[in-house]
Amino acid sequence: MYKKSIIVTGILFLSLATTLKAKEVPALLADEPSFKRVEFGIRFMPTVSAFTMQTSSGGTVKGEATLGFGIGGMLAFNFSNHLGIQAEVIYNSLSQKYKDQNMDREIKVRYVGIPLLFSINTGKSNPVNLNIVFGPQMGINMGSKIKRSGGTDTDTVTYVLATKKSDFGIAYGAGLEFMLNETRTIRMDIGFRGVYGLTNINNNTATQSDDTVYIVESTKVRTMSAYLGFSFLF
Repeated sequence: MYKKSIIVTGILFLSLATTLKAKEVPALLADEPSFKRVEFGIRFMPTVSAFTMQTSSGGTVKGEATLGFGIGGMLAFNFSNHLGIQAEVIYNSLSQKYKDQNMDREIKVRYVGIPLLFSINTGKSNPVNLNIVFGPQMGINMGSKIKRSGGTDTDTVTYVLATKKSDFGIAYGAGLEFMLNETRTIRMDIGFRGVYGLTNINNNTATQSDDTVYIVESTKVRTMSAYLGFSFLF
């Protein structure tokens, strides 16, 4: 009888230990944040642009690299921990300076860029993630203007900045993402973004007279940006 009691007690202890162990595993797994598929983010993007301008004598000149700015938002969906897709809407104020004879000129073009990007990640749910993005971008021209300094008031030449309402290009870049909280729902993003324009933005459709110069030569949008932003994961 005594031996039977020991055996029964041992079986009960073994059963209890197994039950507690089974309950412990889900509890440990519950501590690991669940994988988030949807992201919404905001970005600040200092931007350097490049254009080719036409001078009053009919030649061309490269503009100086000039810093502009950009702001925007991002909505993303992650297919897995390593692959995803994201759409963005980015407002850019592109600026370019150049010299023509004894005058300094600055052109400003305001764009809204709408890229659709595929992303490759080392691990979206990791505390630190490295990503590479690439995809097509549509640009919408929101307006442009010319600012002149120097020269004389006797200059009778009219300078016209004529650009198309839209353009198309390829966006690409890379970045680092840092989780800021334990549940991994808030993230800080830093990185690089470039745009390689594929279409000519020149819109010099009118007949050019002797006293009119269209200052943007046949050119395509080229921009390079750094970005800093924050994202929220759902």
